[in-house]
Amino acid sequence: MQRSPLEVRRAFGVLFIGVAIAVGSASILSEIAFEHKDPIFYYAIIWFGSFAITFGIIIGKFRSMLSSIKGRMKNSVKWPSMVKAINGLCWAAPFAAIGIAPHLYQYLILLGIGLGNTSTFLFMRKYSSLVNIEQIIVGAISLAAIPIAILLDTSLISNQTTAVITSRIMIAVAYGAGGIFALSKKS
Repeated sequence: MQRSPLEVRRAFGVLFIGVAIAVGSASILSEIAFEHKDPIFYYAIIWFGSFAITFGIIIGKFRSMLSSIKGRMKNSVKWPSMVKAINGLCWAAPFAAIGIAPHLYQYLILLGIGLGNTSTFLFMRKYSSLVNIEQIIVGAISLAAIPIAILLDTSLISNQTTAVITSRIMIAVAYGAGGIFALSKKS
């Protein structure tokens, strides 16, 4: 069954809010674990648990939204191969670069989310005639957060820990803002 554009937008709004809640709560909990010098495996439990609990609740309550999300994602199947490759690189290259420059991971994650969402927005608009403003909101906030994280990381009054937590919170803010926009949009 074909879903209305409003239903699809709302489904992505719920998805984005879920990402914001999972990232935000995992960021705070992992910072607490760091301050208590808890074992490293706690971080995996915290991050996996935050996403599992958040999306377990969301999927349990909003199971019908999965088909809306899947339907919108299928739009990219019709794109030219080169466009799909460029979009994939925008998402994957910054994350892959973490293996080469792990000390820059907080910036590379923001870059991957920013470039990925921005390129998907642009290609969806051009090749699928869809204008997903919530996606450009996530991309723009993520890209704008990079200089903020760099400034915090390189200032005399701060350190890398602050830059890392700031970048994680900015990811949560970006997805939260995109989700709120999507849920509040009337058409």
